[in-house]
This record gives sequence, C-alpha cells and structure tokens, in this order.
Amino acid sequence: MQKLYLPQLAVIDQIVDETADTKTFTMHFDDPQYNAGFRYLSGQFVEASVLGVGEAPFGFCSNPNRSGTFAITVRAIGRVTRAMHAMQPGDLLGIRAPLGNHFPLQEVQGYDILFVAGGIGLPPLRSLIEPMLDIREKFGRFTILYGARTPADRVYKARLEEWAQRKDLTLLQTVDVPDENWTGPVGVVTTLFEHTHIDPAATVAFTCGPPVMIRFVIQDLLAMGLPEDHIISTLERYMKCGVGKCGHCAIGHKYICVDGPVFSWRQIKKLPER
Repeated sequence: MQKLYLPQLAVIDQIVDETADTKTFTMHFDDPQYNAGFRYLSGQFVEASVLGVGEAPFGFCSNPNRSGTFAITVRAIGRVTRAMHAMQPGDLLGIRAPLGNHFPLQEVQGYDILFVAGGIGLPPLRSLIEPMLDIREKFGRFTILYGARTPADRVYKARLEEWAQRKDLTLLQTVDVPDENWTGPVGVVTTLFEHTHIDPAATVAFTCGPPVMIRFVIQDLLAMGLPEDHIISTLERYMKCGVGKCGHCAIGHKYICVDGPVFSWRQIKKLPER
C-alpha cells in the first residue's frame, strides 16, 4: 500500500521555458514498475517536493492518455518554485500523485464545450482539452477563450498555434497590454464572449485563472443562462498534505485537496467563503 506522505522520485526529462517566469517540467518516475502503472485524470494534481526546500501543489497539464511521462507547469513565485526553476533535466523531484478529484469527461459528451482560461489557468484545462480532442467527434461546438496580460505571458505558444490552425475548434485570444506585433483583441477575457456563439442549454463551460477573472466569467455565464452545474472551475487554496489530513485547505466542510480542486458553481456557491 502506498504511504500517503511518501513521495516517489521522478526524473526531469525536459524543461520548457513558457514565459519569463514560467516553465513546464516533463518527467517520469525513476522506478520503472511504478512508472508503468502510474495513471491520473484531468484536473488532478501532484505535490512536488525539492529536497531541503519544501513541497507545493501543481495541477497536471499533460494528456492523461499519454502514459510514460507527465508534466506540470510552474510559475516561480516562492521558495519551492524558484528551486524548481533552478533545476536541470536529469535532476530528481519528489512526487506524490495523483491527488484530488477530476474534471468530468464522459459525463459531458454530446455537449458543446467552452473553455475560458486566464494566464497560468490554462495548464490544468489543457489536461482536459487534449483528451477531449482525442475524441473530438463526441462533442459539439468546441471553443477555447484565452486571455493573458501580454502576448509574451501566454503559455504554450506553439500549442496555441496548433489549436488555431484546427478547423474543428475555435480559439480566441486576448491580451491586456499588446505589443507592436499583436493583431488580436485587447481586453479582459470576458470581452471575447461577444465574439462567441453559446447555446446555454447545450454548453458545459470550464474556467480557470485568477480568482477575480473566474468571478466575472461565472457571472457572465450565469447571465447567459448556463445551468449552475454546467459551470465548472477549480478552487485554488494552498494545499499542504494533499490528502485531507491537515485541514490547511478546508473551506467549511470541504477539503479542497480531496473534495476538489474541481467544483461546479452549484457546489462553490454553497461554500461559506469563496
């Protein structure tokens, strides 16, 4: 039986610079048997630890259908993340995973799908976008709205270009502060709604990003008439143990690390603080 607090060693295979302060780490578990049997679902997360520094939670950003490796995207904002940014391919991380609940996938087949992401909120949604695109024919209209502070602050620029070239989805991007080469929309991500056709009864929306962005996205989606259980987001609160034992992430009777981090708006609005 796997011990709840014992991390498995993972070898960093690749590090990609996404922005000036954000990197994506692709890795595999050092134990071949453990690595071969490792599985996770979209929306779940890892607790990554750096020896002598600490541990921090990160959502998977990779496609769960691709076994053998997994990836997380990390912004350098604290001791652990800065230590991770100083690492190189071949270095070892401690990983406890998979943790938390997951996004619905089979349950939303047949619906139009809308993703609304802001900045570093795209990584956890990418872990759902890509397996959905593996079975693209099982969904209706497929729309991705993405906003960032500047063009340079967008993550996964190459993948965004790939999505933009696809004929079976719509990708709209906006930035708060354009540069001299930006020809797209300027403004917050909710301004993209006016360029999007949404059938409220037939649409399931997934949103992730800064809390203030999520608040206005949900407000607009509700105003459009989307049902409360068709609006799905992730709650970000510092998670310590990742297994519901320490109470650090408790909101009322819910533990974000166990009951979440994925919640519908119907669930979120019942929490005592949000």
